[in-house]
Amino acid sequence: MLETKQEYRSMERVTPGDYLQFVKRNKKIQIEETEVQIGKPWSISSFGPPKDYVNETETVWSFPDRGSWATHVGNYRGNWSPYIPRNLIQRFTEVGDSVLDQMCGSGTTLVECKLLGRSVTGVDINRDAIMVTQDRLNFSFETLDAKHPGISIETYVGDARRLDALEDESIDLIATHPPYAYIIPYAPRTEGDISALRKLSDFLKAMREVADESYRVLKSGKHCAILIGDTRKHKHYVPISYRVLQQFLDSGFMLREDIIKRQWKTKTTRERWRSSKLDFYKIAHEHLYVFRKPSSEQEKKALRLSSKWW
Repeated sequence: MLETKQEYRSMERVTPGDYLQFVKRNKKIQIEETEVQIGKPWSISSFGPPKDYVNETETVWSFPDRGSWATHVGNYRGNWSPYIPRNLIQRFTEVGDSVLDQMCGSGTTLVECKLLGRSVTGVDINRDAIMVTQDRLNFSFETLDAKHPGISIETYVGDARRLDALEDESIDLIATHPPYAYIIPYAPRTEGDISALRKLSDFLKAMREVADESYRVLKSGKHCAILIGDTRKHKHYVPISYRVLQQFLDSGFMLREDIIKRQWKTKTTRERWRSSKLDFYKIAHEHLYVFRKPSSEQEKKALRLSSKWW
């Protein structure tokens, strides 16, 4: 393994037993201005999307109904629709493969891995977020492949820039939704929280380190997917996503896909503009970048048009 970065916290395992002890004392968690209830038994009516849903086949995705099967709830600001990790998991992994979400928030990716029979590791800098994740994993379900011997689901409090509990080339897919600069400070009092960085240059430096760690733990030939969006400042467009794209390409990744994800309810989740008559367009899309770690120098040459160009 590479030398660890001592300036960032080490990964700390949080078990289902830790969660059970936590909910004896806490029945809700505060995430920004939202209260998230935890500790109650789940009443689940469906373990998957509507029967008529077919996985995405094009590079524009739109989910007006964000998805509410299993324990998925949209009350954690900034969490992504379960349709996104479901599509990624089913396209880029096989049953029993290992998935990582190193900024897992409320655990959407982990719930989908549990439903689809993939082992998964979830990491978040905010301990409260990990408790929400554990809460949403707290349901009984048999993997879709009864022949598979079982999967591993682990959660950690930790920094996405120091995945020291993970070996080099140990992950088959990374699927994560980083915080967006200037948007939602999830844990502003937590040391190391990337969402609390107020300078774009600091945010991009952090994302470069996230990219480096992602490259290290991902197996050769496998994929890393991130959903990232943009913002405005002084009414002008700030292309955060393209700058983050550069950080991952600079780390050695190749760009496999650039998927445009339509964003719904932008007024409540992203931009809070007072006037109904605006002299600019509301941002209603995000970029889902799917990167690939090349398996050889020969492949790097073959994919040079999808790699770093500067």
